Amino acid sequence: MIYQRQLVKETTITAIAIFFVVLAILVFTQGINLLGRAADGRVAVDAVAALIGFWTVGMTPLLIVLTAYISLLTVLTRYWRDSEMAIWLSSGLSLKRWLKPVMSFAIPLAILVAVMQLSVLPWAELRSREYAELLKQKQNLSLVESGVFAPLGSDKDRVYFVETFDTDNGVMKNLFLREKNDKGQNSVIFAKEGHFDLSNNRRTLILSSGYYYTGNAGQSDFKQISFDKLNLIINTTPKLINPIDHRRTIPTSKLLHSGQPEYQAELMWRISLPLTVILLSFLAIPLSYYNTRSGSSYHVISAVLFFLIYQNGLTLLRDLVEKGKIPFWLGFLPMHILILLCAIVLMNIRNQPAQPFWKSLKQAMVWKKQ
Repeated sequence: MIYQRQLVKETTITAIAIFFVVLAILVFTQGINLLGRAADGRVAVDAVAALIGFWTVGMTPLLIVLTAYISLLTVLTRYWRDSEMAIWLSSGLSLKRWLKPVMSFAIPLAILVAVMQLSVLPWAELRSREYAELLKQKQNLSLVESGVFAPLGSDKDRVYFVETFDTDNGVMKNLFLREKNDKGQNSVIFAKEGHFDLSNNRRTLILSSGYYYTGNAGQSDFKQISFDKLNLIINTTPKLINPIDHRRTIPTSKLLHSGQPEYQAELMWRISLPLTVILLSFLAIPLSYYNTRSGSSYHVISAVLFFLIYQNGLTLLRDLVEKGKIPFWLGFLPMHILILLCAIVLMNIRNQPAQPFWKSLKQAMVWKKQ
């Protein structure tokens, strides 16, 4: 039908514009935040761009929900403002006929959100955490200051001093290193050159042309060894993120077979977002009502309130499920049923815009077939 194709076309164009504008604002804000964390040393500098990409993927489902809601409200409000809806109702047609074109727009987005929530986001979250951890370790090992005594790696008993450091080649000149072995003996190493090697899942300090001294002060047990090359393992394996360490990284298949409240809460959230797209799109039809005579825009305030109540209600119920205070289904169903009932009642009310609100509300409590 013509009106169906026109609605889908206009809503799609509006949704694309809204999505990229909101995404640009959010990415800019998150970029500033990550740069600040990188300046404090909490995030590796090299990881900022990649983390912004992972964060964008993680925000996309919620952004799609918001985009679908806003774009439908925008287009349908224009129909009310231009009296197209008034002509529609005066012709004896029901607002319920708009469900088909609205769902033609919303259901593909709901499927996209479902795919991302159930498959893509757990993988992206895991890769994001692994990448951030690996780069942070790499950065900690490569931050070398000349003329300063500093601990080497996480071992506080291993201290080094570098006279000069070539940042371009990563080569240290005239290096001094002091550490304690398992027997409590002090070891002192002097080397002309040294550099870090991060291959084979090992963090290794490679020294060349130096001397290795072992023993304790005041005792005659000192040993001296000269070497052309000496490898010191700083860290044997990088710390990788375990998928079970954070619920957002757990595959959905494992959540389905888990009875832990924390995992059930995460499963509830992943399933809820696709339903949110459909129910908010349904709700947008009656909420888009605009009184051309009064010129008021109270429907915008109502739309914002419904969205906040819906999302905050889902978040609250998710937290209750996570704490084990309520079962999965009692946390999953209430908000979706509430929004569905509100949409049905408001749809019947807006089918009778000429009648007083309370009178139309009484009649709206029954879903009539038109």
